[in-house]
Amino acid sequence: MTLENPQSFITRQECDKVAFQNGFRRRHDECNGWKHYSSTTAQGSIWLARDADDLWLLAIDHGGVIKELGIPSVAIEGPGLARYSFATLAQLYAVMPRLYQLANSLPDAPLQDYLHRTINLPNTTEAERLVIQRVGQEVFRERLVDYWQGECPLTGITDGALLRASHIRPWADCTSDEERLDVHNGLLLSALWDAAFDRGLVSFGDDGHPMFSSTLGEMARRALAWREPIPLSEGHRERLSWHRDNLFIR
Repeated sequence: MTLENPQSFITRQECDKVAFQNGFRRRHDECNGWKHYSSTTAQGSIWLARDADDLWLLAIDHGGVIKELGIPSVAIEGPGLARYSFATLAQLYAVMPRLYQLANSLPDAPLQDYLHRTINLPNTTEAERLVIQRVGQEVFRERLVDYWQGECPLTGITDGALLRASHIRPWADCTSDEERLDVHNGLLLSALWDAAFDRGLVSFGDDGHPMFSSTLGEMARRALAWREPIPLSEGHRERLSWHRDNLFIR
């Protein structure tokens, strides 16, 4: 595979548009035909290139994004930890929104945003600490919305007013801000599911299927309708094991 090196004017323009329109607006140097970009909000870097056969190439250095992006990498030399090829520019564009959502929500992007927002806030009185906690919960919700693409994965509900940022291990039981703000410690659930999950009336197995408490009545079970199991990462599974052991009412 032979890259355009240096990139042509048209290729540079197209790479800039792909990156800028998808949150990677910090432009860095080009090296060996790969144009380097980063973001002020998302973690990690991306590189974009084009080869002599008009394939568009993407490289990523964020291990968490690579793991959850769900597309096969290709064995080509280049920057980052994994590289991908696309037959058309449209195919590259189709991947970029999800890439940015993951880079913007996976550890430790939420924690860094929270620290930035609270660095100058006083933390002496209980009232001041509650303000800081609300900032953290706001950051957590924003990043969960990104991670779950604005949709309750159980029901498909996308109305923001009906979606809740549900901690798997509750805020008060977390041992660090890093754990409190980790999107793998959260589910984006519709309001009814959130209420049931928060009170231990439902939980989820390692396969993402709901588990219902024996205390739930038949009408409540029917109201908790769902269309498909939740897709879970290993981080979700670890925390859901804790939820089943400590909060779930069997």
